[in-house]
Amino acid sequence: MAVVAKVAQPIGAAEFSAAMASCLADGAPWPAAVAVSGGSDSLALMLLIAGWAQAASRPLPIVLTVDHGLTAQSKEVARAVVREARRSGLEAHALVWRGPKPSADIEAEARAARYALMGQWCAAHDMRALFAAHTLDDQAETFLLRLARGSGLDGLSAMRAVSAYHIPGFAQIKVVRPLLGIRRAALRHFLASSNVAWFEDPMNDDPKFARVRVRQAWPLLEDIGLSPERIAAASGHLATEEFLDKACRFEPDRAVVDGTLLGRVSSEVGLRALACILSRLSGTAYRPRFERLQKLYLAIRSGELRTARTLHGCRVGRAAKSAAIFGPETLVVTRERDRMSVRKDGVAASSQIS
Repeated sequence: MAVVAKVAQPIGAAEFSAAMASCLADGAPWPAAVAVSGGSDSLALMLLIAGWAQAASRPLPIVLTVDHGLTAQSKEVARAVVREARRSGLEAHALVWRGPKPSADIEAEARAARYALMGQWCAAHDMRALFAAHTLDDQAETFLLRLARGSGLDGLSAMRAVSAYHIPGFAQIKVVRPLLGIRRAALRHFLASSNVAWFEDPMNDDPKFARVRVRQAWPLLEDIGLSPERIAAASGHLATEEFLDKACRFEPDRAVVDGTLLGRVSSEVGLRALACILSRLSGTAYRPRFERLQKLYLAIRSGELRTARTLHGCRVGRAAKSAAIFGPETLVVTRERDRMSVRKDGVAASSQIS
């Protein structure tokens, strides 16, 4: 097992609690299972999510680990994960991948096998969410790998914090990733500060895997300004552009928006898209204040936007039947010529959201 030197600020309980609150707001089910491989990221997630559940008086997560049989130590790693989980008061299960193992495309085949086993367990135990420890580093690495494969806009957009299950047959289960905004170094510092060791998978150092080659290239990439934070941010911007392309129609003096889809995307993408729409229509170079933007966004996704509201010099309301091109939840955003102007029906326009 490995321990890391203290080179970064560890993730704290408040930061993780905020990440969990965002996931729950995006529809993450609870109670849930958590996938733990024995590596630093997933062990940190296990401990953080256990602490969060205890502090919030919620049911504790169930730990699932997989003995993949691809390395000599896989069985011992799975047993160690179960022991560590039980020391933390958590129920844990080691699942075994039986049968012949692949000789090509090993990463993809192993990932599919792991998620099939964990999906089967979740389905059998009526567990509707599996939490996974993908980090900001994983987000950036995935972007570069997809870029190298020639992926289009859809493929390059960011992983979502709450998404459909990876493989068919488990539509009732969500994959939840609360660590997408957290660097791996912060998780390792958290474990080191807690005196918890982790296993290093030898496959993580094998350059025959493309993801390993990307990780080995980070020093060179960062030298030219391509940090994981910047690449992950670019991936998030692409997800926003993808949403705007699918769910928004800009006209000379207004935008027509699919309110249903706006409520289904991640809050990060939804907030960024709404800010882009308001800034574009108002013609301002700056974005709305976050607190007011969030208040309007939550009203839209919760269905509480019954009357039009104004923000950032724009009026946001439900579309008239003739303009409801996206169905009954279609929204229309128009620029206000004057905050105190009178609408056609003779009613004074509402003031900025307080």
